[in-house]
Amino acid sequence: MSENTLEAPGTRASMLDAVKVYLRPSVLVVILLGFSSGLPLALTGTTLAVWMTERKVDIATIGLFHLVGLPYTLKFLWAPLVDALDVPLLSHWLGRRRGWLLATQLLLAAAILYLGFQDLGFAPSADGTRMAAPFGLIVGAVLVAFLSATQDIVVDAYRVEKLDTSEQAAGMAGYVAAYRIGMLVSGAGIIALVAWFEFKGLPHAQVWAWGYGVAAACMALGIFATLIAREPDGAPRVAHEGGALGALKRVFTTAFGAFSEFLTRSHAFAILAFVTLYKFSDALAGGLTASFVISIGFDKATYAAIVKGVGLLAALAGGFAGGMLARGRSLVTCLWIGGVLQMASNLAFSVQAMIGPDVGFLTFAMIVENFTGAIGTVIFVAYLSSLCGARAHTATQYALLTALTAVGRTVLASGGGYIYDVTGWAWFFVVTVIAGLPGLALLGWLQARGHFRELGAKG
Repeated sequence: MSENTLEAPGTRASMLDAVKVYLRPSVLVVILLGFSSGLPLALTGTTLAVWMTERKVDIATIGLFHLVGLPYTLKFLWAPLVDALDVPLLSHWLGRRRGWLLATQLLLAAAILYLGFQDLGFAPSADGTRMAAPFGLIVGAVLVAFLSATQDIVVDAYRVEKLDTSEQAAGMAGYVAAYRIGMLVSGAGIIALVAWFEFKGLPHAQVWAWGYGVAAACMALGIFATLIAREPDGAPRVAHEGGALGALKRVFTTAFGAFSEFLTRSHAFAILAFVTLYKFSDALAGGLTASFVISIGFDKATYAAIVKGVGLLAALAGGFAGGMLARGRSLVTCLWIGGVLQMASNLAFSVQAMIGPDVGFLTFAMIVENFTGAIGTVIFVAYLSSLCGARAHTATQYALLTALTAVGRTVLASGGGYIYDVTGWAWFFVVTVIAGLPGLALLGWLQARGHFRELGAKG
């Protein structure tokens, strides 16, 4: 990787070449897998939040439900299994990466179905809100998050290993755009579908189960991508001697090698802190955006229509804008641009809180949020990919890095509802902007100490 751009040194592809790279089979597969990775996230986030908001669950409880996403934060703990072990039968048939992909995708579809059929029977409190989430709902949400995090481990390893240098920028842009489409389908798309089911007269108790059933069926696209994909040439293949003891030794060796290789780098802990905080501003705001929109007076059909329509186009444009930015600017410059944009975009929701339920301004706010968020994500994925070392450790190292980004979305963002209780919506989104400043401070610190020059030299 060049010090100055994310492409190979000396390459300046024409616009036609830049478009044609998206048609390469490896890039197309990564794009489809991006959709499959993004699909489950909203089902335990935005969509579940709208479901609970509709059932009069208080905002603080909804905020605490971000904790069901802890598997995204802890996935580095079982990522060595993905690097070191095969899935019985499937890995022999498809290879290690694709075997793990198919297994997790099939189980994930079943878990989504299970979650959708849970009764949102919160025990009513004295003031009429609903508390005490039923055990089955918590189990279903955690199960979806766990399997989704496992799928992410494998998809990230596959993407890093499969795409060559000339395909990285296109692969990242396509992957992020498809990821956000997957989130929009399972978020705004399922919410709109549920509203349509209600309009058609389906029983209120069944509409969410049907919605989650459709989301489970959408996993077929990821399964199709897995079946047509080719195993990366560099994917690890380890002989299975030693039985259970040998398998345990391989897992331990893989985990130790991955973590020790990363932690012995210069400024390792500052890098990990930066990875944790870079998108915290975006995560803190995004966790309660759906509840904000519904609570200030919009119905879920309007919210879904704006996010699914205009928001989708803005996310696609932002993803490809991020890809083009990555082709022509240094990595550190791109990180500065993405970081500032994703922070500033939250102020649009502060203005929305003061204006109230104005559809025109909500459309503008969603365009800004989706466009800037997609740019920031593309650049950040590029940075995380540049940090991965040996291919024998790809899944484990990338899982560690993305798990840290999930800390902002789960543990740190889980208190967002309590911040809202103190500040109200307008000041809450101002606080989310301030929450992004530590990440930018670390970016400047790492830049001053030559971190990005070292990454360029390794590329």
